[in-house]
Amino acid sequence: MSRSVYVALVRHAPTVWNAEGRAQGRADVPLSAEGRARLAHWRLPPDLVALHRRARLGWAVSPLQRAVATAEALGADGPILEPRLAERDYGAWTGRRLAELEDALATGGWTHRPPGGESPADVLERVRAWLDEMAASPGPPDWVAVTHRGVIRALVAAAVGWNLCAPEPLRLLPERLHRIRRRGDGLLQLITLNEPLVSLDGAGLE
Repeated sequence: MSRSVYVALVRHAPTVWNAEGRAQGRADVPLSAEGRARLAHWRLPPDLVALHRRARLGWAVSPLQRAVATAEALGADGPILEPRLAERDYGAWTGRRLAELEDALATGGWTHRPPGGESPADVLERVRAWLDEMAASPGPPDWVAVTHRGVIRALVAAAVGWNLCAPEPLRLLPERLHRIRRRGDGLLQLITLNEPLVSLDGAGLE
């Protein structure tokens, strides 16, 4: 049995494609001006700030630029670029409006795969492999992972036993942080959902 690992999941700040309701997938779309403006007000919860200041918080980031820019703005110093945290590959769906894909996304479940892309089960498999490595390594047990909605959705669904078909039992709200635990026995546990990232007092990592 390995150790437990605690991961705070943060979705990147908005892009133009987010505003247009498009499936981004692996397209390396940068943050929009609005996204950067909103990101300037984001702050980690105090307990994570304290861990960061004591150099006891790990940072892992999707290599897509929208995630890297978000991590940097939150105060990440030399984060690990982790390809397994990249967004789901939407294949031929990349760039299409999500409204056009609503039925497929609502009924596809774990194994539905867009042409040339990944299924949610594929996403979960690669992210779980990363979590298993973290649990077996001597690094910190607490991490921030700056990633994408598809990755967060797969992890949360696995943790609560949701089959990814409508109706959704919970909602992932924007500008929020979600915590999961990868237990020592390998099971995933949802710790918190939709913790606010916008700080009113302006307290940050500095």
